[in-house]
Amino acid sequence: MKAKTFRTWLEHLQKTDRLAVIDRKVSLQYEVAMVAKKLDGKKASYFTNVEEYDVPVVSGICSTREDFAEALGTDQYGVISKFSEAVAAPAPCRLITKQEAPVKENIILEDIDLMKMFPIPVHHDKDSGNYITAGLFIVRDPVTRKQNVSIHRLQISGKNKIGVLLLPRHTFHLYKQAEEAGRPLECAIAIGVDPVTLLASQASTPFGVDEFEIASALRDEPLELVRCETVDIDVPACAEIVLEGKILPHIREPEGPFGEFPKYYGPRTDKEVIEITAVNHRNNPIFYTIVAAGYEHLLLGGIPREASLFQSILQTVPSVKAVHMSPGGTCRYHAIVSIKKRNDGEAKNVILAALANSFDIKHVVVTDEDVDIFNMEEVEWAIATRYQADKDLVVIHEAQGSKLDPSTRDGVGSKMGFDCTVPLNSEPMQYLRIRIPGYDECSLDEYINPDKSIQSLHLEKF
Repeated sequence: MKAKTFRTWLEHLQKTDRLAVIDRKVSLQYEVAMVAKKLDGKKASYFTNVEEYDVPVVSGICSTREDFAEALGTDQYGVISKFSEAVAAPAPCRLITKQEAPVKENIILEDIDLMKMFPIPVHHDKDSGNYITAGLFIVRDPVTRKQNVSIHRLQISGKNKIGVLLLPRHTFHLYKQAEEAGRPLECAIAIGVDPVTLLASQASTPFGVDEFEIASALRDEPLELVRCETVDIDVPACAEIVLEGKILPHIREPEGPFGEFPKYYGPRTDKEVIEITAVNHRNNPIFYTIVAAGYEHLLLGGIPREASLFQSILQTVPSVKAVHMSPGGTCRYHAIVSIKKRNDGEAKNVILAALANSFDIKHVVVTDEDVDIFNMEEVEWAIATRYQADKDLVVIHEAQGSKLDPSTRDGVGSKMGFDCTVPLNSEPMQYLRIRIPGYDECSLDEYINPDKSIQSLHLEKF
């Protein structure tokens, strides 16, 4: 399995010329993020010489849809079906001993100073400090014993203190239960896990589903976990770094601003606080960071949302073929849906189903199955030639949206859908796409002579 661990995946990237090694000394203050952003969508970046640190930094390990598909052992068209199947049928993990777990090679219980231990970057010019952006945040439901796994932005606010943004979902629910009982919520933060486990952490599931079990299903083998030292949490045994701690009750401290996925800053407000009680790490650990609003960040959020969206639409229009949360829409706000249209009005039902799936979705484009929805030039062509605003537009005002969308009124705004499907009663030639026979099968290697020079063509002028 190419993505069995974080390190096996890095080795695979290096073998396939998708890992850029940066030996030049770089600063944590913007420079790591700057170079990683320049390589975004092209290659992962491996920084061997971070100023004042012996620990290397990696970013961009999966910055294309093809990267994630390869890690999952499929192609980009099979990602959603494979992910959906894993969400529907989670598989057990395997708990191993401390002696078997690489992350237990080093255990620190005293004198914890996160910024002295690890090269945690500052990404954007208005960010409030150094942020952990690629840590799997793990908590446990004390009643069911099921764990919840997610990713939150984590601001280093002291030697062993972290500010955390908890959105009102599963982790927040468990924290509020603990806080109301006057106790902290135990947690762990796993940094440097394989891309399959990373992707599984973002699954949209009902409360009580363990995302690590989704990772096991995606891997077709149990994900190996190991028990923490100071908290009742099980963590990936091959993670590079694991921080253990507890979210303190009734304590809030300033966190933010921080550059977020819409490519704007999330504001500074008082947030929950984590106290770190232990640090575990492999020998020669590698620190992993995700540059906010880069392709890696967007796809991590987008692919699981696509799986959830596909299932929602399927219940309304069974002929749905594919869905795409586009990077230009931050993989949150724009949904493009391909259907095999059988009945008039189906596209508008798709629009309503998509908007109901997630409050984040703001614009929906529905196309026929002949349009490649992963190619935005094709999508724009469908809007240009198959859409008329007087009959193909759906607009909904005063709807709940994303509070991180600055164009909304505290998250309330308008939403819109475009029916770009061909009318069923259209004339056969009216929407017939032009084609050149043999084009799809044509190989240019059979036609172009790489050894032929312009000079050999005896051109007098060029």
